Amino acid sequence: MTGPQAALIRHAEYRQRKGVPSALQPFPLTARGETQAQACGEDLATLIARDGLTLDPVVHCSCQLRAWQTARIACDVLAGHGHEVEILQTSALAERSVGSAANLTLEEIEAVLEADPRFEAPPPNWKSDSDYCLPLEGAESLMMAGKRVADHLTLSITDKAPGTLTLFFGHGASFRHAAHLLGVLNRDEIARFSMHHARPLQICHNRDGTWAHSGGAWKIRQQRDRSLD
Repeated sequence: MTGPQAALIRHAEYRQRKGVPSALQPFPLTARGETQAQACGEDLATLIARDGLTLDPVVHCSCQLRAWQTARIACDVLAGHGHEVEILQTSALAERSVGSAANLTLEEIEAVLEADPRFEAPPPNWKSDSDYCLPLEGAESLMMAGKRVADHLTLSITDKAPGTLTLFFGHGASFRHAAHLLGVLNRDEIARFSMHHARPLQICHNRDGTWAHSGGAWKIRQQRDRSLD
């Protein structure tokens, strides 16, 4: 029998401000994003019925509007299929924080560091460097964000019965780094893979305490892909 499973769901497409790496952008889903979220609900209903899974009624999502909207729309679809669900918002599922640089552009952040005599210039690839943390109040590295998410996933599902599916709506980079820390992705795969908008990707917690990819597909990142989230 399969162990408890987590469905990792990256938020749907939203009105992201260009050139801004902050996860704290407060903007809503686009019309296309709303359609993606509805399709996500149908995909989840099909998955649950097909695999004979039991849906955990507590659905976890980050506090960002785009994640909550994706969860709300998908859960409304699930409710229409007879599932009882409630949404729990948590900062534990947030994307990597850039702290006091929230909602500044890449160029503005680099200018802030250059103007502050306490700081060195960040490396050229600082935005995608898994271990680099901006030297600003409240900032995290991508790996720190992944650890936060991995801890929440572990706490939330390891005591669930086999065959239980728990839904987590959050963000691509922190989900990928969490998957690495849980042993689902190797280090090189963090950068090679991305996540599709509003498509569930399942990981399973095995009886021996390990985790494994159990359903859904990672998105292969293109070289030209400069997505900031």
